Parts: sequence; structure tokens; C-alpha cells
Amino acid sequence: MPYYTFDLVVGEDVKPQGSIILENLHVASDRAVQLASELSQVKPELKARGCAVRVTDSDNNELYRTPLDPVPAWATA
Repeated sequence: MPYYTFDLVVGEDVKPQGSIILENLHVASDRAVQLASELSQVKPELKARGCAVRVTDSDNNELYRTPLDPVPAWATA
């Protein structure tokens, strides 16, 4: 099973949030969305700063990124 690292991206700063072994990228991306949601509730000031949670592999390649403040579905309709 692959090893994934989760980071909080604030502008150019990258703040490690932890690493975990998961089944695949689909599971890791779901976990990133969950982490982004939790961070936006605990630290709402980050939402307005364009922050995101990114997922990288063991070679530090970015595989997925999700914003802390996603565009609501009604705004894209």
C-alpha cells in the first residue's frame, strides 16, 4: 500500500499535517477533503487566504489538492 503525506499549503508555505499508508489515491483524496473541512472549521481565517490541503507521494510528487474554501455548487451553476 502507498504512503501519502498531507500538507497545509498557505501561499508559498507548506506546513506538514502528517503521513499515512492508505489503499490508493481515491482514499487519500477523500481524506484530504475531510482534513480541509476540519481545518476550515478549526481555523476559519485560513479560508479567505486561499489555503489548500495537498497530497504527495513518497517521492514528494503532488497527487491531489483541495481548497479549504471550495467554490459552492450554486456558484458554478
